[in-house]
This record gives sequence, C-alpha cells and structure tokens, in this order.
Amino acid sequence: MPKVTRTDEGQPLRDALKRQHLTLDDLSEKTKQVDPDGRGVSPATIARLTGRGTTARERTELRTAWLITEALDDRMHRLFSRMPSHSTATVERSSSDAEED
Repeated sequence: MPKVTRTDEGQPLRDALKRQHLTLDDLSEKTKQVDPDGRGVSPATIARLTGRGTTARERTELRTAWLITEALDDRMHRLFSRMPSHSTATVERSSSDAEED
C-alpha cells in the first residue's frame, strides 16, 4: 500500500484536533465510524502522527491517512502529502537510455 507523509511535521493535524476540540481518543472513535471495516485508527497511531518527539512518525499508510482525513472532514492535501514514487532506474549509465547500440 502506498505511503504518505504528514505535512509540516503534523502541525495541520494538531490544528484540526484543536479546532474541533477533539482528543486522540475522540478522533480514534470517529475513524471507526468512517471505516467500512469498523476498525479505525488507534489513538497510539494518531499520537505518533501528531507528535513532535522521538516517537513521532512522518509516514503512514494511505488508508490510515484517508480514515483520519475523513473523520476530521478535512482535505487530504492539507494534512498529508504523497511520497514520490521509487525510481526503477537505479543503475548509473554512461550514456542516455535512448542511445542503444
């Protein structure tokens, strides 16, 4: 599953929680309501995504970001950004790929 990064070290997430007067437990419950499977996102995962210390996490699964975004009724691009895709060209070449013998 694709990964996304939190924007601005989680500040928009912290702002959204504050603006809506939600605790981590409240947001976790809201993610269960929007999750088709009913599992939601744990308060511990939310804490790592909103955190600032050594336990903070910069990246998360797209599904986790989607559930949090839906629960907050916010926009994905404000809270998370997509990671660049991995390049398949990992071998250095002395000539351009278009220059074949």
